[in-house]
Amino acid sequence: MKHGAAMLLFTVLALTACQREERDTRPQSSLGSGEQPAPVTTLEPGGQRPSASDNKAASFEANAFHLSEGKRLFNWFNCSGCHANGGGGMGPALMDQKWLYGSSIESIHATIRDGRPKGMPSFRDKIPDDQIWELAAFVRSLSGNAPSSAAPQRNDDMMPHPSENRMPDAATLGKSP
Repeated sequence: MKHGAAMLLFTVLALTACQREERDTRPQSSLGSGEQPAPVTTLEPGGQRPSASDNKAASFEANAFHLSEGKRLFNWFNCSGCHANGGGGMGPALMDQKWLYGSSIESIHATIRDGRPKGMPSFRDKIPDDQIWELAAFVRSLSGNAPSSAAPQRNDDMMPHPSENRMPDAATLGKSP
């Protein structure tokens, strides 16, 4: 009986000692009314970084959930139609180190929100601001500018070979059947 009670006490203590990661999947707007601020930016070609009026960039940039949501939205909004999965097509490539309007997440957010001349439409009133931040975080991760602990991987169909856990065992490759 004492052994069962001790085991139960140990289990209860172990479960209460565990801490889960706190995830703020949808940060609340500072305005409270749901309206998004309409910042004016001095962003221009050459990569001048817009001023960050809030600290949203940090909460989206290194968060695996937001990056995976950005990847889902990138496909859902057909960004690949112009950017060809980030490799460039009608729109510029997103996987290289050449950024016309800056590579910071704030600059990418401003580009998606405000649009750019000669092709990039403005999504200011079409997509909620948090989703624009998620898209910006994912787009930035395409060029390797995201922590590896949070960055989403390429789709299986874009990989040069199957993932390592799906490859045949090296010991069985040399053997004949």
